[in-house]
Amino acid sequence: MTLGTDKRGTHAIDVAFGDARAEGRCALIAYLTLGYPSPADSLKLVPALQAGGADIIELGVPFSDPVADGPTIQRASHAALQAGVTPAHCLKLATRLRDMGVCVPLLLMGYYNPIYRHGLAKYARDCGEARVDGLIVPDLPLEEAGPLGRACGREGIALVFLVAPSTGEERIARIAAATQGFLYVISRLGTTGAGRNPGQELSSRLALVRRHAQTPIAVGFGISRPQQVRALAPKVDGIIVGSAIVERASEGAKAVRSYVASLREVMSRGQDTEAPGWKPVGNCSS
Repeated sequence: MTLGTDKRGTHAIDVAFGDARAEGRCALIAYLTLGYPSPADSLKLVPALQAGGADIIELGVPFSDPVADGPTIQRASHAALQAGVTPAHCLKLATRLRDMGVCVPLLLMGYYNPIYRHGLAKYARDCGEARVDGLIVPDLPLEEAGPLGRACGREGIALVFLVAPSTGEERIARIAAATQGFLYVISRLGTTGAGRNPGQELSSRLALVRRHAQTPIAVGFGISRPQQVRALAPKVDGIIVGSAIVERASEGAKAVRSYVASLREVMSRGQDTEAPGWKPVGNCSS
């Protein structure tokens, strides 16, 4: 499938969530660090994420101080940096992935310093040319996001904001009003990492966020097992899995595809589903 101009940016993300909801499930958002285990491996692993059933793919841009990431992604980021992977290299990889037929929405997950050094307008423009649909910048607070948000807006690229467990309700409302594509809800305090269960208070937290959501809600951090996915699926619009995928990257594309497929199989929302605070789009033909 080739990407038409009407299937880019925020609209492409909207369609992905709408299609998942029409199928009675939440969306699977899969993360992988670009350049790990090697740049050549990325060109095999990212298509494997799509083949396994990922609805949206986050491509991690390696950075020397990934403050939101746990040991697994930190190690992957360090290895990619040692291999010479730069933000410009990541954009070239995204372009190649599109040319190879990766058609699900692609988001670059990276830190603000390299974006600032690249130049905000140039970075957004280069992302548009690489057919990247959105950005996640975990260390960029809402109050400082105006210049990058405007640059993304000119290119039709979604700027996704995060809500932490410590975020107050008034601030949640402001972040929910500003985010595009979806609202990224961090499941627990701390950094990313597989195998640690989200806190018991997450359900009530999600209900609070839902009251203010104007986009789909996706939850991430600490989600790695099918049992966790099955339990969360009725409560959210999307589930983000990262470290557990990165851990399997060295095992090759087949292992990554199989793992992602095991998560996709248990994402049915069932009948006991929270009402969305956003209006789903209709299915879009490919």
